[in-house]
Amino acid sequence: MRSISSRLFLILVLSTGLIWLAAVVWIFLSTRAEIETVLDARLMEAGRMVSSLISSQDIELASSDASLPRFSVPSNSSYDRQLSCQIWSLQGTLIGSSEGAPAQELSQHTDGFSETMIDGEAWRVYALTNPDLGIRVLVGDNLRMRDRLVSDVIRGFLLPAVLILPALAGLLWLSVKRGLAPLSRIAGDLERRPASDLSPIEDAEAAKEIRPVLRSLNGLFARVAGMRERERNFTTFAAHELRTPLAGLMTQAQVALATDKHELREKALRQIVVGVDRTGRLVRQLLDMAAIEAAEQPEAAGIIVPSENLYGLFDELAPGRKNVSIAIAPELAEITLSMDPVLFELAARNLLENALHHSPEGGTVHCRLIEEGGQHLLVIEDDGPGIPEDELPRATERFFRGSNRAQVGSGLGLAIAELALHRSGSMLKLRNREAGGLQAVIVLPASRIS
Repeated sequence: MRSISSRLFLILVLSTGLIWLAAVVWIFLSTRAEIETVLDARLMEAGRMVSSLISSQDIELASSDASLPRFSVPSNSSYDRQLSCQIWSLQGTLIGSSEGAPAQELSQHTDGFSETMIDGEAWRVYALTNPDLGIRVLVGDNLRMRDRLVSDVIRGFLLPAVLILPALAGLLWLSVKRGLAPLSRIAGDLERRPASDLSPIEDAEAAKEIRPVLRSLNGLFARVAGMRERERNFTTFAAHELRTPLAGLMTQAQVALATDKHELREKALRQIVVGVDRTGRLVRQLLDMAAIEAAEQPEAAGIIVPSENLYGLFDELAPGRKNVSIAIAPELAEITLSMDPVLFELAARNLLENALHHSPEGGTVHCRLIEEGGQHLLVIEDDGPGIPEDELPRATERFFRGSNRAQVGSGLGLAIAELALHRSGSMLKLRNREAGGLQAVIVLPASRIS
């Protein structure tokens, strides 16, 4: 059952029915117990009254069964007239009975209450012995009549219930529909909204049970709006960054085709190679950024040896990079990291590439592991100009290129590294070296190092 209103209605109807059923059972049991108590008291009162009337000789007893007298039990209620009474001598002779009383002895007990079967019917009997008169008085009633009294009480309770239940069900259904009406109104408002409308839903007049849903929806709208804004900016910046090298490639190609001078043609071709390299790097970074953002969660963690990973990346990136060397500290070969290999390699590639681009001719990129403030830090540092202190907070923004930018940079490398490390549970910090150059610091959780 997928309808909330139907589910609520069914729950309310079943709950009401169970409560009503429990009330009927409780009333039945309590009514039966009360009726039995009252009627037992009546039996006892009638037996004592008959014994008293015999003592005062208001009831004449027979001397033989042939002249057995019949009498009515003294009564104060209509129920008392339904009682049957027998008077037996202590010698076992029936010496008197009420009208309609059975011929069989009502009970074998000498005193107190008992139940007996007579002609297939159950009787409740009270016995009272009067030793002074030498008699035993038996007063009883048919249990079928008691059951009828209880049934009449329950029937009187159920009949109004049967008439009221349909009206109650209708009221419950109307209440559920009215209670869920705000949800229907919100659904209607959302359905009429254009796809571009991500403004928050007003919740000032909404019920307090619905406000958490509205707050969550408004939070979702805000996140989607932010994502759309980032996508628009990303597309705009990417188009701008791609347009510049493509225009340069077109210009250099036209120069190479138009000139007859060997040196000018060779220079133009070298510029084309540089432009293709920059464009290819930008396209790869755009694809990397899109892949990271599209992934909902990182892949399962793998085992990484940092030194092997960094050497492999350096061998891939170093050719043609101004004779820049790399120095990897020995401790990076003695540890392993439990991280997503793809995300770690993506971050390390962009940090190494950034360090290579900013290192001077014959410079060195240092990679080492240090402990600082109880944290394990993997540091990649270069001998370049670093980043001005006022630009450091913006250095990881997409397409941000500071005053010390490299010629082939696109402003995406540090942004990709930060995003990849964040997705893998790590963090990137940037700071300038005192001796000059930039330190890219990967903060590693202690649980990831072994």
